[in-house]
This record gives sequence, C-alpha cells and structure tokens, in this order.
Amino acid sequence: MNDLVEHLRHNPYPGRGIALGMSEDGYRSIAVYFIMGRSENSRNRVFERTDDGIRTKAFDPAKLTDPSLVIYNPVRVLDGRTIVTNGDQTDTIRDFLLNGQDFRDALLTREFEPDPPIYTPRVSGLIESNGSYKLSILKSADSNPACCVRSFFEYSAPIPGLGHFISTYQTDGNPPPSFAGEPVAVKISGDLQRFAHGVWDALNNDNKLSLYVRETVVATGESSDIIINKNGASE
Repeated sequence: MNDLVEHLRHNPYPGRGIALGMSEDGYRSIAVYFIMGRSENSRNRVFERTDDGIRTKAFDPAKLTDPSLVIYNPVRVLDGRTIVTNGDQTDTIRDFLLNGQDFRDALLTREFEPDPPIYTPRVSGLIESNGSYKLSILKSADSNPACCVRSFFEYSAPIPGLGHFISTYQTDGNPPPSFAGEPVAVKISGDLQRFAHGVWDALNNDNKLSLYVRETVVATGESSDIIINKNGASE
C-alpha cells in the first residue's frame, strides 16, 4: 500500500486524479478529486459547489477559449451515491443511474477525450451508499484513436484505511503518457482537514489547480467536504 500523499509528492503531473476509499475508523467513505493544468485554458479554472456536488468554472471568464473539455460537473451525488469523474461523463453516469442502469452501462457509451495527440483518458468513480466503490478508465489503445480500451475495477467491500487511486496520466511528458495498470492501493489517514491539506501540499505547486475531498458517514449519509483552489476562494 502506498501513502497517497507520498505517491503524489513524487509525481509532477498526474493530471486529473480520483481516489476512493474508506477512513481508518471504518465509518466514512472518502472521495478525492483534483485537477492540474499546463495550458492557459486549463489553468484558468476553479471548483465551486452546486446543489448536488461541484462544478468547474473559469476563474477569469475573459480568458476562457474552449470550454468543451474543461467545464463540467466533476462530482454529483444521487440517492446516497457519489459520482466522481474528470469530464461530462459524470452526467452520463447520473442519467443512466436515474434510468435504472449502472456505472458500466453508462461508460460503455463513452470513450477517451478528443484531444489529439494526447487522447486524454476519461477516469470515473462511483461510491455506493454502503461504501463499496468502482473505478474505470477509458483510454486509447497505444495512442491509437481507432480503439478505445475500457477497464473497470470493482471493490465489493470497503477496507478501513484503504483507498484506490487512478489518474489521467502516469507523469509529465510531451505528450504525457496515459495511466497504466490497476488503480494504485493507497493509505487514507487523518481527519478530513488534515488529509485534504496533506494531499494539496503534495501536488506539484506549478501544475495544481483545485482539490475536492468529501467524506460521508456510511450509516447516516451525513457528509462534509472541502474545496481548495489555487485561484479564487477555497472552502
């Protein structure tokens, strides 16, 4: 098991990342989502709360050149289930769940982002109301857009202090290499404030933009969250 903070501290550019898991005390499910950026358009973003989660928005609307892949709802909560993704597939998953279908059904209709030559993977996660969780990555086959590789990982029972992390990229590069292999097993420790600020401090200072961490008491559904933005307000 890797320490999530140390895992991130040594990676200059994982891109956008998701970690899902369970607190050390075994009572609270944990969801982490962060964004990083290298271009001016990507770096011009912050997180803000919505009625059912968070959305990205332009920090300076005058500098927003292309909203298609940077403005979306990363987190939406539906009937005690927490959806976390790096794009508008959040809404696809929510719509499928509302229609009685599942996480996998939704993502079989989607593929990687249309941003050649990178073809950024779509990473997605879902925490069920009982704390079990799922992760997925949709990526091109060896950077060939003719084939989408869809991988799904399901964790049937949460284990106290354990989470799993997935990101769009392995590390920095030109283009950055897509995440490879299974989600990384990571340690989740500390209270919400300490954990969130530990993750934020570990992210590369030049590239990090925003972080969201949510905890939900499995027995009651009561939740708390933290937003940290490099630009603008943090909450």
